[in-house]
Amino acid sequence: MQLQDVLYSQGFGTRRICAGLVQHGHVEIQLSDGTYMQPCLEPSREVDVQDFQFKVQGVVWPYRAKAYVMLHKPVGFECSQKPSAYPSVYTLLPAPLRQRPAKGAVAGVQAIGRLDQDTTGLLLLSDDGQFIHRMSSPKKHVSKVYRVTAKHPVQHAQIERLLDGVVLDDDPRPVRAATCQQVDECCIDLTLTEGKYHQVKRMLAAVGNRVEALHRSHMGGLVLPEDLPAGQWRWLDSHDLQRLV
Repeated sequence: MQLQDVLYSQGFGTRRICAGLVQHGHVEIQLSDGTYMQPCLEPSREVDVQDFQFKVQGVVWPYRAKAYVMLHKPVGFECSQKPSAYPSVYTLLPAPLRQRPAKGAVAGVQAIGRLDQDTTGLLLLSDDGQFIHRMSSPKKHVSKVYRVTAKHPVQHAQIERLLDGVVLDDDPRPVRAATCQQVDECCIDLTLTEGKYHQVKRMLAAVGNRVEALHRSHMGGLVLPEDLPAGQWRWLDSHDLQRLV
C-alpha cells in the first residue's frame, strides 16, 4: 500500500493532505530493524502494512485495518457526535480516530452503546460495523457490570427484586439483573445482559431507591484497567477482543 493511502486509511485527512504531510517531512516510517526513516518524503512509497508503524509529527501510530479502542469515560461527557448540553466523548479522542474514512455517512469510530453524561467507566468504540452490531445486539447478551452507588441503603429485598425482575414503564416484560452483589451498605455490583434507556437508574427506582453514582467496570470478560485514567483511551489487542466473545 502506498504511504499516502496508509495515512488516508488511518484518518489523517484527504489523500492530498496525506501526501502533503509526507512531502513536508512530517512522516517517519518504521524500518525492519525497528528504527525510523528520518523522514520519508515519498507519498507513493510502497509499504507492507503487516505490523507497520509510523510517526506523524513525532507521534507513533500503528496501522490498524479496523480500529478497536476502549475509553475510560469521565463524568460530564455525552456519548454523542452532536451533544446537547455537555462536551462529546469524541473530543477525548485524537483527530485520526474521529476522521477514519467510512463507507457510510458517518466517519470515524463510533461508541458501542451509550453511557449517560453522569456515568463513568468502560466505553468501547470502533469503525467495524459488524463488531458494533455484534456487541450491541440484545440477542448476543453481552454482560455489563456496573458499580452502583445508591442514595439509600440497599435492602436484601431490593436485591431479590432486581434478580427476580422489575417492570419498567415502557415494557411489560420484567427486566432482570443477571447478578447483584452487595459491596457495602449503599453500593452494589449489578450485572446486566441487555441495555435499555437509563436501565440501571430505572431499575433502582423501581425497587424504591435512587442511583447517586454509576460506573461501568466490565463488558463481557473485558475489565477497565485500573491504570487507565478517566478521559484516556487505548487500543484493544487480540486478547482484549477475545475476552468480549
